[in-house]
Amino acid sequence: MTDAMRTAGGALLLDGIALRDRMIADVAREVASLSSIPCLATVLIGDDGPSQVYVRNKHRQAQLAGMTSRNERLPASATGEEAERLMRTLADDPNVSGIIVQQPVPAHLDGERLLELIPVEKDVDGLTTTSMGRLMRGIDSLVPCTPLGVLRLLQHYGAPTAGKRAVVVGRSNLVGLPLSVLLARKGVDATVTLAHSRTNDLVEVCREADILVSATGQARSIGRAHVKPGAWVVDVGISRDERGVVGDVDFDAVQSVAGAITPMPGGTGPMTVACLVANTLAAWRLQH
Repeated sequence: MTDAMRTAGGALLLDGIALRDRMIADVAREVASLSSIPCLATVLIGDDGPSQVYVRNKHRQAQLAGMTSRNERLPASATGEEAERLMRTLADDPNVSGIIVQQPVPAHLDGERLLELIPVEKDVDGLTTTSMGRLMRGIDSLVPCTPLGVLRLLQHYGAPTAGKRAVVVGRSNLVGLPLSVLLARKGVDATVTLAHSRTNDLVEVCREADILVSATGQARSIGRAHVKPGAWVVDVGISRDERGVVGDVDFDAVQSVAGAITPMPGGTGPMTVACLVANTLAAWRLQH
């Protein structure tokens, strides 16, 4: 692995930016051979600052992969009827390969209703009830991007998974639940514990993990005491404090005991976008 680096504490650094760039280049080569160009459509409702940044990054990476992209925006005051009309328009447009609704949507809108208007073959975020159900049943589907990105990162850097103990902290539909399913799937074959805020003796549960993933959004909630020496540690949580963007994992404390660790930022975030672009190509193939 030419992009493998180590932290000051000696842990293998799981560099999501390097792998994202490699994945985007691979997708671009495939897109160049297609009979038409895939198109990613994002729906952004309101003026949330971080959401605007995330959407711009998604479009930039899609374009680097040779795709077209559409940024559909509605004001925060948009009605449910207006939002649903836009979703139906995108769903019916044969030139749109993939659709995502940037979260969060304004509180007066029914976010679940908007998701359900996305056809399963265009659900590049993998978050609709149908897509999640197919994932649980082991049926081929478009997989949620952040869990898929975690798995791709572990696979790329050679994490042993078969028969290993994986602990996922956080049980959200966005990350924890689908990631637990992916890690337990045949071919990956980890033994998975899904931990959360009600888990007794969380530190001891985490210390049993060969692979420890935290996705709670609680800044620096995973410290050295949580980590078994040599464990692979993946930080999905993101929050902000006086120092800027921080993750769930206390990187400085953990890097000296972990065998491998993701940086924050630069770890799982870039992988989420890379998998979104890869899912858009997969969606195009489903539709053609």
